[in-house]
Amino acid sequence: MKQIAFALALTLGALPAWAAEKLSLSEVSAYLNQLKTVETSFTQVNDDGSLSTGKLWIQRPGKMRFEYDPPESALVVVTAGTVKIDDQKSNQPPEQYPLRKTPLSIILARRVDLGRANMVVGHGFDGTATVVTAQDPENPERGRIDLMFTDNPVELRKWVVHDDAGTRTTVILGALNTGQTLDRQLFTLRRRGSDTR
Repeated sequence: MKQIAFALALTLGALPAWAAEKLSLSEVSAYLNQLKTVETSFTQVNDDGSLSTGKLWIQRPGKMRFEYDPPESALVVVTAGTVKIDDQKSNQPPEQYPLRKTPLSIILARRVDLGRANMVVGHGFDGTATVVTAQDPENPERGRIDLMFTDNPVELRKWVVHDDAGTRTTVILGALNTGQTLDRQLFTLRRRGSDTR
């Protein structure tokens, strides 16, 4: 529990509360729509309270890669509307899920419109950051995502995915490097010298 509290403190502790203001949904939508590429480190707090770390790349629309640090061996690649989860130490083929069935599809959409009817089910301010809770309005049973943004400048700092199984996964982002050109091979899942697309 101390590890989780420490990770959260690292994310938000350096930001003076007096400098923060609640962001409007249109401001958050505009920020996400102009966000084309991201490279950052991350700390993941799993549903059982355990911590994982690694590196994350995002290329909007539709692409994401989570590369976990050892001893974890998982690699998660999102591309072509599919989430692929590969245990690099396993002989089993990667698990695959449609992106549209996960709350991450909201971040990776070609056009983010948080003002869309029934998409946002929570919009608050915790004194430090704006928290937006969103879901697919046509398929709310697929889960929801809590997005946390700081302002001045506007920046995505954390998200929490609540999936359809009732589990909760928190991803805390490090410093965001944005706007760079990313190697397209980042979003191809490669195993043992072969290419699984």
